[in-house]
Amino acid sequence: MRRGTLRVLLGAAPGVGKTFEMLEEGRRLQADGVDVVVAVVETHGRAATAALIPGLHEIPRRTVAHRGVELDEMDVEAVLERAPALALVDELAHTNAPGSLHAKRWQDVEQLRDAGIDVITTVNVQHIESLNDVVEQITGITQRETVPDAVVRGADQIEVVDLAPQALRDRLSAGQVYPAERIDAALSNYFRLGNLTALRELALLWLADEVDSALNRYRAEQGIEGTWHARERVVVALTGGRESETLIRRGARIAARSAGGELLAVHVTGQDGLRDAAPGALSAQQALVESLGGTYHQVVGDDIPRALVEFARSVNATQLVIGVSRRGRLTAALTGPGIGATVIRESGDIDVHIVTHAAAGRFALPRISGGALSWTRRLLGFAVALIGGPLLTWLLVTIQNEETITSDVLAYQLLVVIVALIGGIWPAVFAAVMSGLTLNFFFVEPFHTVTIANPRNAWALVLYVVIAVLVSFIVDRAARAARAARRSAAESELLAAVAGSVLRGQGAVPALLSRTREAFGMSGVRLVAASGDVVATDGEPLRDDRHTLVPVGDRATLELHGPELSASERRLLDVVVAQLDSALEQTALQETARAADLLAETDQVRSALLSAVSHDLRRPLAAAVAAVGGLRAAGPALSASDRRELLDTADESLGTLARLVTDLLDVSRIEAGVLAVSLSPVDAADVVLASVDELGLGPAQLDAALDEHLPPLRADPVLLQRVIVNLLSNAARHTPSGSRVRVATSSLGDAAQIRVIDHGPGLPPGPHDDIFAPFQRLGDTDNTTGLGLGLALSRGFTTGMGGTLTPEDTPGGGLTMVIELPLAATPSQERTA
Repeated sequence: MRRGTLRVLLGAAPGVGKTFEMLEEGRRLQADGVDVVVAVVETHGRAATAALIPGLHEIPRRTVAHRGVELDEMDVEAVLERAPALALVDELAHTNAPGSLHAKRWQDVEQLRDAGIDVITTVNVQHIESLNDVVEQITGITQRETVPDAVVRGADQIEVVDLAPQALRDRLSAGQVYPAERIDAALSNYFRLGNLTALRELALLWLADEVDSALNRYRAEQGIEGTWHARERVVVALTGGRESETLIRRGARIAARSAGGELLAVHVTGQDGLRDAAPGALSAQQALVESLGGTYHQVVGDDIPRALVEFARSVNATQLVIGVSRRGRLTAALTGPGIGATVIRESGDIDVHIVTHAAAGRFALPRISGGALSWTRRLLGFAVALIGGPLLTWLLVTIQNEETITSDVLAYQLLVVIVALIGGIWPAVFAAVMSGLTLNFFFVEPFHTVTIANPRNAWALVLYVVIAVLVSFIVDRAARAARAARRSAAESELLAAVAGSVLRGQGAVPALLSRTREAFGMSGVRLVAASGDVVATDGEPLRDDRHTLVPVGDRATLELHGPELSASERRLLDVVVAQLDSALEQTALQETARAADLLAETDQVRSALLSAVSHDLRRPLAAAVAAVGGLRAAGPALSASDRRELLDTADESLGTLARLVTDLLDVSRIEAGVLAVSLSPVDAADVVLASVDELGLGPAQLDAALDEHLPPLRADPVLLQRVIVNLLSNAARHTPSGSRVRVATSSLGDAAQIRVIDHGPGLPPGPHDDIFAPFQRLGDTDNTTGLGLGLALSRGFTTGMGGTLTPEDTPGGGLTMVIELPLAATPSQERTA
């Protein structure tokens, strides 16, 4: 089935005429033969808008009752049943009444489109989700109804219904937008001229960005690589030198000359990280770009001109700003055309601005790059050439004859290749020149002179140099690839080590700081929060005055004390900083979640206490008050039996009240960690029998299996008795008639166990520790037995005595509660201790 299209009429503020435009379009399409219905329209009492509805088929609204108020909402099911070709739906960001098919009206629209119905709808710019905070800053009013950007951007057509701010104020003053009693307040608040101007600009810019995105999508789909000058985009090439600030400001002025011009700054870094720029200078230039309203980008590529042009084409740039070459005439003559000339040749229809600066054209010798090889290898290459050349010459002179000239040439060629493999281009060129001169002096007639009588000897010398350059070039390329591979391996190892540290349980932030200090060779690393507090530190950061400051989002700043970082190291550091920002965000979220859990737990306890006070405590208190009140009111008129009954009721109620208050106080002491425990050797059988007597359980209800040889255990006899009484009471209440509760004692190693076993319904599937939460009964509907604190107190008392209370499933059905307490030490053990 074809999905329906969506046409959005976007307005800067209420009253610009969106609904009016929607209804006029509906009437026009209906006149063209399109089946149009009015699904929902909000006229807000505007007569001109309401006058356009007659003549269009209007779907009756559905009435929803909410908190005693009847609300009218769009009847989505009626629209789907009617199945028109086009539905007019006003106020896309509207929130539906509770009980509606969807929570938001835009979800209703999506359902209509899924059914193949085209929709025309309206929305104000303040209701777009991404602009909500901006509108709040402008108007000071929070918009609670929003629509996701993706919904609006997913529309097939977006049109701005525009009206000049003063014209809208005139319309408002004439009573065409709001009733008379609301006009003055609206004009002096939301509809101020500055607010309307800012909202209008916001709507136009948002639509311009959407049009720009649509243009880029079209160019990508059609494979169009040429530049379309629909909007000025100025790309500034940064080298990292001081002249880059001049280029940035010149690019910003060029962009500012055209309305809506965009400034982009780009720095090209080599793939192997060997083309370094001062990280501090790049950071300052990035800040300058952002302060001028531009964006900073960094691309990787060894061919700088090609990388610049490809980036400019990828962002549909219209102008490219580069600095004039800093090379002098001699350097340019020796090294060929520079970056500027190559960029101009390959830029095509992109205008190129070459900006002069203070460092342009200064005399400088050609820069001799050592390539990817280290100084150690280059010095070793020179050493091999200086030592190996004379040794090889001595050996060849010793065995010299007229037939060995070919082997002599090949031997020197081999020396050149070996030096090139070791030291690269410059030691190889040195070896080639020296070997050519040596061949000419010792092995080519006329001997012992450097005169070249035969042109072929000169050609041989040239061949030596060419071979040296080619071989050294290959060696340099291989060294670059090896260095890049080692760098990538080091980066991967660093990230893997950080991830491994976190997975092994080490904190993310300390692990990142530790690995960062080790990887970059810093003397110390410190993370400082935005408030100035030190979050974490590693090493000795205060002993090194050299330091680099890197912002970690808006939460903290990373201080690295030690040597300055290269550009490639800064790229890796950016990855670490991103992970640090994520770790800090996760830590903040965890702290917020813990605080929320504590608040929820506190709220749960507070609610339970209120329930206990309002119900469980009030019930025995009310009974006692009623009994005492009856005694006082009736006085001598009561019979002896009635008086005794009232006294028994008062006594029982006050006793129940005393127990409930005691339980509440005990729970509060356990939660506060101030439970008083007096430990001493206790005979388990004595405590069990005392608990049975307190409950009045007889042989028909209880089966006791007490170990006569069980040594005394270490416990508080009063608290232990309360634990056993609670457990026996619960077991007796849940044991079915005809069955008996079983209590047994035994020893297990250095601990004693007291088991209370019942054959009741047992526990439902799930975590058994839930039964120890206070103020709950897990489905027990007997509200006359207490506050639901028995098991919570029992576990708290047992833990306070150094033991454990564990629930187990009884074989055959039921629940077994196991009290485990340490055995009391014998006198000999105490003396040993």
